[in-house]
Order: sequence, then structure tokens, then C-alpha cells
Amino acid sequence: MTDTPPAAPAPADARIAFRVTEGAGPTILFLPGYASDMHGTKALAIEAWAKENGRACVRFDYRGCGESEGSFEDYTLADWRDDALLIVDQVIEGPVLLVGSSMGGWIALLVAKARPDRIAGFVGIAPAPDFTDWGFTAEDKTALLTEGRIEKPSPYADTPTVTTRAFWASGEANRLMFGTIPLAVPARLIQGMRDAEVPWERACRLVQLIAADDVRTVLIKDGDHRLSRDADIAIILQAIDEVVAAAD
Repeated sequence: MTDTPPAAPAPADARIAFRVTEGAGPTILFLPGYASDMHGTKALAIEAWAKENGRACVRFDYRGCGESEGSFEDYTLADWRDDALLIVDQVIEGPVLLVGSSMGGWIALLVAKARPDRIAGFVGIAPAPDFTDWGFTAEDKTALLTEGRIEKPSPYADTPTVTTRAFWASGEANRLMFGTIPLAVPARLIQGMRDAEVPWERACRLVQLIAADDVRTVLIKDGDHRLSRDADIAIILQAIDEVVAAAD
């Protein structure tokens, strides 16, 4: 199903594209990473698994990304969190299983913080909460403050990755890893140990901070940041299956 939801109750200047797979709950909501979209390998594999197993699933694009309206550089972490909340509030009924990739893992945790009564579980794929703090050098931060934006070569696209001062400031205002993260549902973290973007030690620290007891981490020794190989996808789907079973 392809659709665009009605205007969000909070200010929204662009329509959001999404796909819905009908099925039993909890509804799996896939949250893409930075400058990514709902047509990535992991998103499509999760949707296919949901269809095969009769599970509800939603994938979507943040404003300024993929099929959604808007210009990428106009939006921030808080804007994309609000996009995810709009999907939770206006598209999905009942409990939600959040599956977040990289920045999507950060947004998933922010959504869980905002809607704790709706969240049935969390699967983080190389989750990157607080990466505006640890993912930029002092020189990067100075350039963001003085020039308003930086560009870096992307290993995943022909065009450079752009970060704006507004996005960086929004990230700094929404950091989570300074104390207990009040997530009280089953959680699984999948992390590659050859991830050049997110140090694998971050996943171990995240486990310590999540309040729930049912939290497990899978470290893939030869895994990179994308975790899109068939073997990686199989591990991700197994984690989703475990959390769905725990939520049923």
C-alpha cells in the first residue's frame, strides 16, 4: 500500500511517503539511517519476512528523504523523530516493534521515550544514539558552527554526505546516553565489529543503559556498518522474531 497521511497535528510542511503491510501485531516499524530511505536492503527484507509470517509492517521515508517531500538539508533529528511519531500516531494501531538502523536506532529510542505505552520491543541495527557527540571531530564541530554545514565523501553513494549545523544542534539537544534509558521492553542490538561508522563498544554501553532486563547484543566480528549481507539479514530477522514472540 502506498499512501500519504494527513497533516500532522504538530507543524509539518511536507507529506510523508509510507508503505503498509497488513498483518498481526505488534506492527514492525522500520526506521532508516541518516540519508537513507525505505527502499534499502534491510527494509525490504524485513517487509518480505513480515508478509511471509503474516505480520504487520510499516516502512516510511523521513521528510527530505526518498519519496517523501521536502529538501534534506531543511530537516533535523527532531523533525525526523516527529515524522516517526506521526506514523505511530496516525498510521499504526496498537503496539509497535521499533526496528532502527544506525540513526534510526537513535530515533527509535526517542520515539520509545515519547510513546512508552505503545512500544512492544526494540531492535537496533548498528544503533547510533548521540552520534553528533562522538561521531564528529573537533574540526568538524568547528566547521559546523562557523560555516553552517560540512560535506564528507560517502562510502554508500556518489554524492557527499551533508550535515548541517541545525541537524548537529538538534542531535546535541536530544542525547540519551548520559544515564538510564527508560526502555522497559525486550530489546536486541546487532552490531558489526568492523563498523567504520559506529564503534562496536557503543552497543555494549547502550546495553548497560537500557532499563529493561531482556536485552541482548549480537556482535558480528566481520560485520560492517550496513549489515546487509544475507547472513546479517538472517540475524536481524531472528532478532525480530524473538522480540515478536516475547511481545505476543
